[in-house]
Amino acid sequence: MRNRRARLLIAPLALIAALFAAPVPASATAAQASATPAVAMYQTTYGGDDADVYYPSGGTDLPVALLLQGAKVDRAQYAKYATAIARQGFVVVVPNHYRLMIVEWERYAAEHQVTRTVSWMKDTKYDASSPLYKRIDSGKMVLLGHSFGGAAGLAAAEDSCSAVFCPALSFDLPSQVKAASFYGTNNAFLGIFADIDNQIPVQLVQGTADGIAPPSDAEQTYNHLENTPKQIVRVGGANHYGITDVQSPSPAESETSAQSLTQAQSIEAAARWAGRFLRAELGDAAAADYIWNTGDAADPGVTVTGAS
Repeated sequence: MRNRRARLLIAPLALIAALFAAPVPASATAAQASATPAVAMYQTTYGGDDADVYYPSGGTDLPVALLLQGAKVDRAQYAKYATAIARQGFVVVVPNHYRLMIVEWERYAAEHQVTRTVSWMKDTKYDASSPLYKRIDSGKMVLLGHSFGGAAGLAAAEDSCSAVFCPALSFDLPSQVKAASFYGTNNAFLGIFADIDNQIPVQLVQGTADGIAPPSDAEQTYNHLENTPKQIVRVGGANHYGITDVQSPSPAESETSAQSLTQAQSIEAAARWAGRFLRAELGDAAAADYIWNTGDAADPGVTVTGAS
């Protein structure tokens, strides 16, 4: 039974050395490619939103991951990140959600996307015309989010209706939602950080070179997560757009802090930690061992703090 509280989540307004490796033998490259699950994508519309859906070529009982976009960032900009998450055994849904924010009609995530996606995954599981027919586990959903979308996800994780993220004026966190991972996300407002009564496990993934959502704000947000499991993963050299296909995708806010990683490197690191955290919270023992025991030491590009 969730502890539901009718209070506002103070919302963030964060919107609003290349690495070289030795050549890999061709045999090793071929073996790696054969072990990497293929990912397909199709486009759909639900709840009034156009969406891209990424899914592994094989497998059944697949959990659904809803990716809540950053402010003004088009869904297509998450193609590589969503593919990397899907390879880990998820159906990744990336909607374009337009709504009015002050006087601007643009792409801004909202909490009710969560409940709409629960309905979509139930319908899709039994849609014989869908490539995901009888392949979705309609009882398991997780959240991903970037920047503003991550902040909307934090509000949803609290099972509260935030004024900024809840235009529907009511929200109930569905029981299907089991965990969340948010990139470049905080709950800073004028230097104030509210306590976050998260009803599900939450991971924050933060680039250390983020010039839009400062790393210090992510640290404070992590400290204000009241419930465990919780984790913060600091990706060295990544900036605010470390998970998008390109830097500063127009018309989103421009990043002024350069990455020392390539885009491929930051996407891979962020997706690996997010996907394994989410799998761990869905009961994957190997992913849990990596997230809580071995991963930090094995990955020199990150530092991790967590409480399980």
